[in-house]
Amino acid sequence: MPEAAKQHPDSLLIHYLTLRKSVGILGILLPVVLVFGVKLLSQCNILQDSISDYYYTKLGHYMTGTLCAVSLFMFSYKGYTPKDYWAGKGASLFALGVAFFPCSNYYPLSACKVLQLKGDDTINIIHFTSAALLFLTFAFFSLVLFTKGSPHPTKRKLQRNVIYRICGIIIILCILLIFLYSVIPSLHDQLKQYKPIFWLEFLALEAFGISWLTKGEALLPDKK
Repeated sequence: MPEAAKQHPDSLLIHYLTLRKSVGILGILLPVVLVFGVKLLSQCNILQDSISDYYYTKLGHYMTGTLCAVSLFMFSYKGYTPKDYWAGKGASLFALGVAFFPCSNYYPLSACKVLQLKGDDTINIIHFTSAALLFLTFAFFSLVLFTKGSPHPTKRKLQRNVIYRICGIIIILCILLIFLYSVIPSLHDQLKQYKPIFWLEFLALEAFGISWLTKGEALLPDKK
């Protein structure tokens, strides 16, 4: 154990709490910054079809940078058990897959789209598989890992478990609804104008962020 940790027993705990809160804040802010940032920087008032489509806007570098930051944080996350460790490593890998294998863009250059990169089917498969696995891993954190605790949890811990489970269920439902929307043509035709993928991804990211903020004790901390 590092000398600083020996002198300050709570230093590792503080480090993990800060790490968790940082991950949560990044998740919550990502879609908000993308939407309003693009409007401010390029006068683009068109909501993109998905979070991934913002890769081709002037905020594409911010999106990639945020995913890389999340990947770094998750890679550094060890938790308390091998499941925590490997879930963190998996989430780190999947975040990089989303960042560096962008979905294809077939729209021409415009005030909104400042980068044109058509990609191919293989890159698309890697991107969407990575995104699905990333969200599933986040749901696993919320539903399984975060709800673990001592045999005699505090009242606040029980309250936090409720938040974790709600967030995990929301993430799972969002993934399921995105899948159904993508494979049922009639749903796609009826709902496309409402940007359902963007809003479902937005909701999943907010649930993910709230879950990690709660784990970082920004919400419902145990009373000292």
